[in-house]
Amino acid sequence: MASKKADPYTNLGEFIRRQRELAQLSVRQLAEMCGISNPYLSQIERGLRTPSSMILQSLAKGLRLSAETLYTQAGILDPEEAEESDVIKAVMHDPYLSARQREMLIDMYRSFRKVNETERSS
Repeated sequence: MASKKADPYTNLGEFIRRQRELAQLSVRQLAEMCGISNPYLSQIERGLRTPSSMILQSLAKGLRLSAETLYTQAGILDPEEAEESDVIKAVMHDPYLSARQREMLIDMYRSFRKVNETERSS
């Protein structure tokens, strides 16, 4: 039986819902922070609506994530390398870290990689 490929916006919606829950925000709270309606946010979380890049930026800000993270989840940006993506996903899905801690870990990870790449190419 062939497996059906998941819609990236369904995955995005699930990711946004999970991040919202980890941040302990209600749909109403996040929608209000982002200037969108509760039903619209609910539809995004259920994969029924495709958010614009402006809405993704607003959601990223409300969730204290980088817009790049949401763009990658939406399939708009390709991760530079699979291993980086795996590390970032692991950090983003850790329920014991706050949104700010996740963001800081990802920033540190990327800066370490950049330093090591620079040293290797010298």
